[in-house]
Parts: sequence; C-alpha cells; structure tokens
Amino acid sequence: MWVGFVTESGRSILKSNVWAKMIFKSNIKWVALIGLILSLFSLLLHLLLAKFSNVSLVEYSALTGLQEGLHPKLGTQRHKKLWGVVKPLESLQPYANPRSSYPVPNEKNNGFIYAKIYGGFERIRPLICDLVAISRLLNATLVIPEIQQSTRSKGISYKFKSFSYLYNEEQFIASLKNDIIIVKSLPEKLKLGRRNNEYPTFRPKSSSSPSFYIKDILPNLKKFKVIGLILTDGGCLQSILPPSMSEYQRLRCRVAFQALHFRPEIQVLGRRMVERLRDWGQPFLAFHPGLVRDTLAYHGCAELFQDVHTELIQYRRAQLIKQGILKELSVDSHLRKEKGLCPLMPEEVGILLRAMGYPPKTIIYLAGSETFGGQRVLIPLRAMFTNLVDRTSLCSSQELLDLVGPETPLPLDTFKFPPAKTEEQLKEEWKKAGPRPRPLPPPPDRPIYRHEKEGWYGWITETETQPNPSPMDLRMEAHRLLWDALDYIVSVEADAFFPGFNNDGNGWPDFSSLVMGQRLFENPSSRTYRPDRKILADLFNITRENLYHPKHNWTVSVQELLNESIGQAGLIRESLYSKPTSFLSHPLPECSCRIPSDEVPAQVTGKDGRLLYGGEDTCPEWMQRGMEMLKVEPGVSEKSKADEVELLEYEADLDELPETDETSGNTNTTLQFDQDEEMDPND
Repeated sequence: MWVGFVTESGRSILKSNVWAKMIFKSNIKWVALIGLILSLFSLLLHLLLAKFSNVSLVEYSALTGLQEGLHPKLGTQRHKKLWGVVKPLESLQPYANPRSSYPVPNEKNNGFIYAKIYGGFERIRPLICDLVAISRLLNATLVIPEIQQSTRSKGISYKFKSFSYLYNEEQFIASLKNDIIIVKSLPEKLKLGRRNNEYPTFRPKSSSSPSFYIKDILPNLKKFKVIGLILTDGGCLQSILPPSMSEYQRLRCRVAFQALHFRPEIQVLGRRMVERLRDWGQPFLAFHPGLVRDTLAYHGCAELFQDVHTELIQYRRAQLIKQGILKELSVDSHLRKEKGLCPLMPEEVGILLRAMGYPPKTIIYLAGSETFGGQRVLIPLRAMFTNLVDRTSLCSSQELLDLVGPETPLPLDTFKFPPAKTEEQLKEEWKKAGPRPRPLPPPPDRPIYRHEKEGWYGWITETETQPNPSPMDLRMEAHRLLWDALDYIVSVEADAFFPGFNNDGNGWPDFSSLVMGQRLFENPSSRTYRPDRKILADLFNITRENLYHPKHNWTVSVQELLNESIGQAGLIRESLYSKPTSFLSHPLPECSCRIPSDEVPAQVTGKDGRLLYGGEDTCPEWMQRGMEMLKVEPGVSEKSKADEVELLEYEADLDELPETDETSGNTNTTLQFDQDEEMDPND
C-alpha cells in the first residue's frame, strides 16, 4: 500500500517536471523569435535612415559600383567628366617661333653679362628666361648664370657646376644660338677684372622696365664691356611688355619650354616616375600644396597651423618687416583666408576632389620638396585618398642617391646637447614664457628630450635668433632643386593638376604657376584646375559644421566652380591676377596660335585695354596640314561625337537630381561616385 502511494506521488512529480521543462523551452523559443523580429526591425530602420539621410561625400555606395560595372557607358562618361580634355581649348597650339624679322646675333656686340641667381627652383627658372631676353635687348653675350643654391660651397657633388647641377648646359647653348650668344665663362683676360671688382654690378627688380636697361645699364655695358647682375626677386624684367616687344615674350617661351632642359639624369628618372604611375592602368592627378614658409609668412597665415609652426611663420614675418617688405606683424589669419590670401589646406583639397567625383582609389601625386607643417597636415588627405604617392614612393633610395652624385661625407650626427641649466634658470624661463601660440618651454621638473632640440626648427624653443644653416642644411637646399625638378616633370605630364596655392599676389613666382603655364603652352586642353580661393572659402564657411557630409546643392556649386576654372573663365582670371607677376604662368596669346575651327572665341579685354582672352594668331599652314594628318578616321570621329552627346545626356541626368531640403538636408538620391565610410579622420 505504501509502495503504491509512493509510486503515484513520484509519477505526479515527474509529470510536473516534464511540463515545467516544456514550458521553459517554449518561453526560450518565444524570446528568440521576439529577438529575431527586433533585429529585422532594427536593420530595416537603419536601411531607411541610410536611404533618406544627408548626401554624404564619405558614404560608400556598392550599388553605384555595381551600376557602373553593368553599364560601361556610365563609367566611360564619368571617366571623361573627370579626365577628359577641355573642348574649347583644343584649337590652341604651342607656337613660340619668331614671326617677324629676327636677325641672328653678332659676335661683335656690346659686351658680356654675368649673373648670380639667388632663390629656389621657382625663382631660378623665370630669372634665366629674363636674363636671355635682357641679353638680346642689350645685344650682349650671356655667361652661363651661377645658381647660388647649387654652388660647390653648398657641398654638392664635384661632378657638377652650379648651372649643370640642374640644367643641361649644352642644350641651353645650342637651342638659343639664333637668339643670343652664350658662353660658359668670361674670357681669361676679363676674369681678373671680375676678381678685382672692376666691373659694375646691378640689382634689378622683377618690375624693371626695358627702358631701365637701355638708359641705365647699356651705357655701363658699352663702357666696361662687362657688367654683373645680382638677382633675388624671381625676375629681372617686367612680366607684361608692350605689344611691340612680343618677340621678347616669345623668346622667354623658347627659353622656358625648349631650351631649359634638365640634365639627362633628372629627365630619365622623371620619365621613369611617370611610366610607373602609368603602369597602374589609370590616370593620375598631381597636387602641389604650396605650403611654403616664406609665402605663409608674407600673407600672415600663421594661425592656420599649430604650436611650433605658428611661431616659425611669425619669426619669418618679423624678418620680412625688418627688410621693409611688410609693416605689421600680427594679422587675422582667418580673415586673410576668407579673402583668398592663404592656401587651401590639403584636407580642403581632398574634400573638393571628392565633391568633383574623384573616387578614393584615385592616384594623386604629391609634388613639392617642402610641405610646411609636415606629414600632420597631410593626414586627412591620405585618409580620403589611399593612393597618395610622392617621389619617395616611386623611386628607390639608390635612384635618388645616384641623382645627387658622389658627395663629400658629412658627420653623421651633429647633434649636441645644450649646456645644462640650473633649476632657478628653468623656473625663470617658465615664468617669462609669452602667451600662446608661442610654445612654452618644458616645466622645470620635466627633462628635455633630444627630439625637442633636433631638427631644423629646434632652435625656436631655445633662442630668439635663427642659427646659421649647417653644412647639411646647405646641402639639403641644393637637393631640393633636384626634387622640385622631378616633381615638375611629373606635374606637367599629369592627366590633371590641382594647385593648393598660386597667383597669391606677393610678387614672387611660385611652383604651381610655372607648372600651369607650361601645361597651358604644351597642352592647353588638359585638365588644369585654377580655383578661386576666395569663393571656395565662402563655400567652406557655409558647410563648416558639416564638412564631411555636405548637402547636394553645395556639391553642385563646387563642381560648377571648378569646371569653369579649367576653361575660359579660369584663363581670364589667370591673365588678370597671375600674368602681371609672372609671364611664364600665362604665356597667352603671345606663345600660341589657333587652328581654324567653327567656333572662334570672342576676344576679352581688361579695363586697361590689355587682351585677356583670345587674339592668338592663326597657326601657319604647315602646322595645320600636320594637324589634319593626325586627325582620327571618320568612323572614330563619329563615335567621339556620339560619346559627346552621351556625356551631355549624362550631365543632364545629374542635373535632374532632386535638390536638398534646406532645413533637414534630406534627399532620396545618392551621388554617382565611389564613397568611403572610413574617410573622416575624426572617426
């Protein structure tokens, strides 16, 4: 009896346990089901938010890439929109030959001109062109000019003299034999007089007029038979000459674009760099930041940087004040930038290129031997474009060493620790430290590390006076000429060029303007952007709080502005602002001609009557016949016309994209270019 009772009780307990387990398992299933539903709802919500959120420069669209893969025409038209030629400028051709009576120089002339050239790459090139024009004007023999940045005293290789360190002497002399007589040195009987300072020397400015040379220098040349010129301004003859002196302008072009060839080793390595960029199988864009200490100091752009770089700019600005070039030390950098007087920072250039539609994998060549601010200012640009390369990426260390040539070894480590200071001296320095942005000295209890003193800017934390350059500093200055020459070759050959800073109005030529001038001479229809920094500053101020996620109408405004800059509007602006400073930056219309076409551009003149656009001579018949022989076959021509129609339709489709809501910034479209979520360096 008791056994039965226990058995019945056990069965009841067992059934209860089974039901409990079944209910527990059922609850788990419901919880899992609810979790799955919530996950699907969350995914759907995120998709809706992504679809209806702001149009972003940094959002990657896999659908866009798939569409381009399925529709090759869309990819082709996008390629043409970013890399295609500028149609209205295709009729322009380089033509710097003399066009009137042009006598060959006579050995019985007025005497010799020798010159010392000071400054970097961007000043040397226009100075040599001006020297040749002046020698022709004065009917004088030119002695190969001495480039002071590459003399033997700077520690360069014994294989080169100053001029031959950068340029090909034989090519220079032979190319200009019908223009002037050039010799490598003064005759022996005249060298002694130069050593004894028997010949007069002059320091002409970049604004010197032809009448200055005729009235002031020519009489001395005829009297002494030798004169010397000391050139520092990046030019020694005014940029714009009277129409009657157009042959001298064309002579400048022949010097810059035909006679001034880099020495063979530089040309070979430069072409090799271009070939390596082409081997990637896609076009590339060259970008020169224009962040140079002298230029930044001149325009008062110190506050755009941080810490020690701000102080270095201010120190250089104080030097310019002592030289009488500037008057005030402290200026509002942000106000100067709004006026377009400060460079576009690399981060801003990256945003502009992404707005234009350049994908993150675009190859960008970084030109310039000096980028003030170092790698720090390039971090955002590298985040946006992973294929950002420079000469060190394309050349091996051995190739660069071979270009420099054998040099006398310098001490490997010239660093010396400063003498130890007492605790009282350190505390006194700490108390007397000026207001920011001047960098504060380290606190008394903190040791001074080696990296804080080493480097070309280490002096700024210790003394008020910049020390004299060391032998290594002088040698590096000479090396920069070679690096700039390599960058110049690559920039001229690039499929597109974007300057960070040009025609800044300081009266000195700049690297970007020289590149833009040679591209305009050799291949006018290539894509060379000529941005208006003042308008761009206003555009950036509009979207400053949403820089990496701008609205669609902002992107369209950027595209319209930059597309206009590569055509007639950009050339007119360059003629107004850049040509008065440097003729080589805009050698039109003197050094070009036009192939007759259906569309003849209307001439545009300035307030002073100077021709700003148009007015080029008609190309000679032999050139026209050569161009006709190079024309494509009729079938190909018809295909190109069809492609052009398709491009117009493609642009029209883009223009029909719905406008952004000004309040919320929402749109239901995605811009048709590659995007990348990882672009924002703040993430």
